[in-house]
Amino acid sequence: MQQSRPGVVVGLIGSGIGPSLSPPLHEHEADALGLRYVYRRLDIDVLGRAPEDVGEMVRAARTAGYDGLNITHPCKQLVIDHLDELSPDAEALGAVNTVVLAGGRAVGHNTDWSGFARNVDRGLPDAAMDRVVLLGAGGAGAAVAHALLTLGTGRLTVLDVDRGRAEGLAAQLAARFGADRADGGDLADLGTATAAADGLVHATPTGMAAHPGSAVPAELLRPELWVADIVYRPLDTELVRTARERGCRVLDGGGMAVFQAVDSFRLFTGVEPDADRMLAHFATLVDPAGTPVG
Repeated sequence: MQQSRPGVVVGLIGSGIGPSLSPPLHEHEADALGLRYVYRRLDIDVLGRAPEDVGEMVRAARTAGYDGLNITHPCKQLVIDHLDELSPDAEALGAVNTVVLAGGRAVGHNTDWSGFARNVDRGLPDAAMDRVVLLGAGGAGAAVAHALLTLGTGRLTVLDVDRGRAEGLAAQLAARFGADRADGGDLADLGTATAAADGLVHATPTGMAAHPGSAVPAELLRPELWVADIVYRPLDTELVRTARERGCRVLDGGGMAVFQAVDSFRLFTGVEPDADRMLAHFATLVDPAGTPVG
């Protein structure tokens, strides 16, 4: 007898996504809600594809009957030219991490920014936000920047190894939020910017299992500075661990990973997931060192 097609089929496109916890997070929540749900990894490294092939992969997923895709590094900006429509947030950010495939159309959304904002609300509810430094001006950095200014950051300094990219993002932010709200620079500015900041957010691949280390020298981490990292494999990145040891309030990337998944799940299914249940499940999937559990 032919098996019936699962109710929802989604995938994740990106590089080095084998350790991603998005598949078990989505599928476990779907099981709890009584939904048939399949979440597949489409790793460009494993498939021998270049990041620029993301458009072809989206078309193939649409042809195969997928209901949606999550998009991660390094394809969040490259995918935009291959979509039929963008949500207002995705258009403003110039980065997409969620694509809904329905009615013959591919519509891009961004749940990274809302996931980060909810994580900050939950983990740093009373943190000073007057001056914040953001490391990383890529797709994830753009989402974090949007979230920080939406949450009320007075002045955001965006730093990147590519000064032009940081200044470009800062200019886009200034156009949306006000000319005095953002400026850009490169890593040579990190010491000066951090010394005057209330908080620092790290949004580069440094600290991931495949990219160990920290982008922030330990001597720049003073107790008055709060530190947030978007990396969640491992949760205890070198930056998070060092910042905690030096007396900083810290926020790891686990909450952002869960809350962006909550919002993506809703877009894919039209069903409201239980965020607390997904947070609890995340905690069973990974320990602070980033080691899979079970």
